[in-house]
Amino acid sequence: MRLQTLTWPEVETYLKRSNGIIVPIGSTEQHGPNGMLGTDAICPETIAFGIAKKMEVLIAPTLSIGQAHHHLGFPGTIALRPSTLLAVLVDVVRSLYRHGFRHLYFLNGHGGNEATVNAAFQEIYAQSSFGDADMSDLRLKLCNWYMAPGVGRISKELFGDQEGSHATPSEVSLTFYACPNDVKSTPMSPAIAPEGSIRDAGDYRAQFADGRIGSNPQLATAAAGERLFEACVTDLLEDYGKFLST
Repeated sequence: MRLQTLTWPEVETYLKRSNGIIVPIGSTEQHGPNGMLGTDAICPETIAFGIAKKMEVLIAPTLSIGQAHHHLGFPGTIALRPSTLLAVLVDVVRSLYRHGFRHLYFLNGHGGNEATVNAAFQEIYAQSSFGDADMSDLRLKLCNWYMAPGVGRISKELFGDQEGSHATPSEVSLTFYACPNDVKSTPMSPAIAPEGSIRDAGDYRAQFADGRIGSNPQLATAAAGERLFEACVTDLLEDYGKFLST
């Protein structure tokens, strides 16, 4: 079920059965020559909807703009400062908590969000610790879809050392499966992008001219994306179920 398509009485009824909700979170940033700008939001949203087809769970609106300042050297990227994203996350959690949600499962598609999401969790828990608000029954979890065991096995089998760390064939494949009418095919040279660390937007663009890091997304296919999707949904169904019991 999508929160956006329900009425408030329907949400009120849902809360009598469950206090859990999945919040997809990602980014709007470049993903190399053939990767969609919305990759990091499309992937967790697609998986969240897949989970919702297997069990009754409410899916919140996707937080599709994240901490991606280092990608701003590429047209189309939209980024939030870490402090802005933290404030947004705190307000989202406090809003949902007010209505009765107690298990908030953030399904993440962008590694750059991790530090800020975890900092936001600590900010929220600190508000409870210092007595600003009693949220002792709140449970928060961050789950990166690409870290699911099944995803790792399939990525290693299909792409090996060409997976890389940004604009990966795995994430591009999942978007090709989710958005078959938007598949792109673009020659890339070298086939496997170089590796390296990054700092700000200018440094990123100077080191990685086409946006990739260590990856070869020319290997991406919708068929691979379907396998990744199915494996991830299976893994996260179990993980979300365990989370609800905490």
